[in-house]
Amino acid sequence: MTKEEVLKKLAFYGAAWFALLVLLVDGILGFQTLADRLGSYALTEVLLILLVILPTVAVYIFTKE
Repeated sequence: MTKEEVLKKLAFYGAAWFALLVLLVDGILGFQTLADRLGSYALTEVLLILLVILPTVAVYIFTKE
């Protein structure tokens, strides 16, 4: 698998994971509810960004040749 193929798969995985989290947070849990429970909008946003970035980087590391 070439580096370009890995990056394409990584980009697709990241976009799909991001869409799933947006659906979960905005549609089911509610961003405002999470922000109220955590006490901070910034903390909630950082947590959500890490939930997208960390699994995406993990996929990249494990699929690297």
